[in-house]
Amino acid sequence: MDDLNILYVEDDELSCEVMSTLLKKGLGYQNLTIFEDSSDFMPRLIGLSSKPDIIFLDIHMEPIDGFEMLNLIRSNPAFDGTKIVAFTASVMNEEVKLLREAGFNGVFAKPLAVDAFPKALSRILDGEQLWIIK
Repeated sequence: MDDLNILYVEDDELSCEVMSTLLKKGLGYQNLTIFEDSSDFMPRLIGLSSKPDIIFLDIHMEPIDGFEMLNLIRSNPAFDGTKIVAFTASVMNEEVKLLREAGFNGVFAKPLAVDAFPKALSRILDGEQLWIIK
């Protein structure tokens, strides 16, 4: 699926560089869009030239956090079926439980386990829910 459209919403510059390098150079996905903040999130999402197949959301964003962004996406029928994965440094069991209950398709802990990411991404794209907290 080399034409995969990916959106990554992340305010940490280093995390953006790691994800961009991993997805583009490591896995060959070229259709990556990065939002470095969550201001005007839905207008920017709707304004993308291609609908994302998967969206990675940093949970601790401002002004709109990952839970709020998830709710906005899920409330828009245009994004039915879009995979939405949380990225967070807070991997306590309680937060993972909240992420599941909120409707995310999975979670990855920060810092990202680069070696495990390709297989985990493939599993999520195949419809599996993954809760990678280590």
